[in-house]
Amino acid sequence: MQRREFITLLGCAAASSVSCSASWPVSARAQQRAAPVIGFLNGTSPDPFLGRVAAFRKGLSEIGYLEIKNNVSIQYRWAENQTSQLPKFAADLVHRNVAVIATTGSTAAALAAKRATTTIPIVFEIGSDPIASGLVDKLDRPGGNVTGISLNAVGFAPKQLELVRELKPGASTVAVLGNANNPNPTAQSRMEAAARALGMQIAFLNIATEADFDTAFKKLSQQRANALLVGNDSYFINWHDEIIALAARYTVPTIYSFRGYANAGGLMSYGASVADVYQQVGAYAGRILKGEKPADLPVLLASKFELVINITTARTLGLSLPPSLLARAEVIE
Repeated sequence: MQRREFITLLGCAAASSVSCSASWPVSARAQQRAAPVIGFLNGTSPDPFLGRVAAFRKGLSEIGYLEIKNNVSIQYRWAENQTSQLPKFAADLVHRNVAVIATTGSTAAALAAKRATTTIPIVFEIGSDPIASGLVDKLDRPGGNVTGISLNAVGFAPKQLELVRELKPGASTVAVLGNANNPNPTAQSRMEAAARALGMQIAFLNIATEADFDTAFKKLSQQRANALLVGNDSYFINWHDEIIALAARYTVPTIYSFRGYANAGGLMSYGASVADVYQQVGAYAGRILKGEKPADLPVLLASKFELVINITTARTLGLSLPPSLLARAEVIE
């Protein structure tokens, strides 16, 4: 499928919350009806997720499912950051009797799908602890109809704070940007414990609406935070330009969770490879279509991490980065 066709399909699904198959030729529609349908439920919006959806489709293709071969179809539902819409979209996918529901972009999307069905298999991608979130009881054998991949690796928070210490050796206060609508208490407690071990204090700045970003950065300045960490909640991806601009305005060294921020002008990113994670979600969905049960597929934790530094932004901030840090990172201009 060409990129223009792919974007058209995403746009149609986002606008109408229905499949775009009505615009296809009759013969193609007949083939599509015979193919299994995957429901793709996301709490945000299509544009920032083009690369991630492509990785999801790549994972499916590795198991033998390709839309271009008409042996699978995907129906997209995008909540556009309106969490209240997720239960409605999840119920719609259940009503359409899709074969698998892939939930991405937020824990809320996964929970909405779980509440909507106990029979249709669900594969999630989340940034929180899947046990603490109530999605599964065990990681190795989740049981029920839910499994997936979590970005919430145990060593993630300490590593980000260690990077702060390398950037700013005398850092004593670090601000953390979080999503008030999608709290992650496990990640917060890990961050606090890691900060105590390094002799740092954490200032949590929780965002509920777009208007809160300016207020959060003003508080960050008032508290004299030495650095900022932006959480791995997908909600922030929709506002990455605004966050990067505010970090530049307040001249605060900022570490993000996804490489897209560094590519767009953010100072540094350290986090899971989202391409790898979404490819795994697609592969899990394909394996379930082949007959495997989600109860027998262990919940995976992200295992491939990336450190990316935007050297131009570092120079703008007047930062002198240690050679040992640069040697471990992918450095971009």
